[in-house]
Amino acid sequence: MKPIRSGKVRDVYECGENFVIVSSDRISAFDCILPTPIPDKGKILNTLSVFWFARTGHIIDNHLLLHRSSDFPAPFNAMPELEGRSSLVRRADVIPIECVVRGYLAGSGWKDYQKNQTVSGIRLPPNLRESEQLAEPIWTPSTKAESGHDEPIDFETAAQICGRARAEQLRDVSLALYNFAANYARERGIIIADTKFEFGLFGDELILIDEMCTPDSSRFWNMETYAAGRAQDSYDKQFVRDYLETLAWDKTPPAPALPPQIIQRTRDKYIEAFNRLTGNVWPDTDVRPEKYA
Repeated sequence: MKPIRSGKVRDVYECGENFVIVSSDRISAFDCILPTPIPDKGKILNTLSVFWFARTGHIIDNHLLLHRSSDFPAPFNAMPELEGRSSLVRRADVIPIECVVRGYLAGSGWKDYQKNQTVSGIRLPPNLRESEQLAEPIWTPSTKAESGHDEPIDFETAAQICGRARAEQLRDVSLALYNFAANYARERGIIIADTKFEFGLFGDELILIDEMCTPDSSRFWNMETYAAGRAQDSYDKQFVRDYLETLAWDKTPPAPALPPQIIQRTRDKYIEAFNRLTGNVWPDTDVRPEKYA
């Protein structure tokens, strides 16, 4: 079987009127797929997304139909290698905007702020420090590039792409999702500094698609060691980016392989994020809502 679409991490297969999305163990950085996979990464991403989807239906519906591959239609139900790392989802028309919400000043947002005190056209107060919490979370959309780098855009550009009413809806739903997840994570010792959402249209209905609040789509910081004014201890792939920054690599393909100790430490960080957020101990992937009732 061949995927109809293959991204940096996920492969998409047709399944009747729906899609099967398979999360691989591939890891990317600086828009390059690294040659070295992170064991179990795909399972962690898929299961965490299922976890969040199950808890945010009161905010917006999502594309998830089933997440146990043994329940999928044939031939996917006869592929045990898909268990834990795949989801059967509704087919939606993707809105070509990455919906980034920032609660703290980090990454590309921090770099933009240093230039002109704005992020995606939003003017922020002077004298903010790296990693500082913002007075309130901000919606900082970007383009959704098929290849190469996504580019930050302001609200007016987003409105030109998808219409003003839809852009307002994307902004409001993204902020609601972020606030819910950030408050939940904070109670478990994790700061969600920023995160990315993607949306699609199922008929006329806006739904959440792709992934939600995973270590690939978010910055997860350790609340116990957090301090503004510096880089933070993270539970996400920033650890890999930091390692790559120490190499004489120009950030163009081919990307360098990761040494065993970086692979293991990255896997440990992803598992720690999973354990803290779900209350499970990996590899316990039972994240059904009724388990927590």
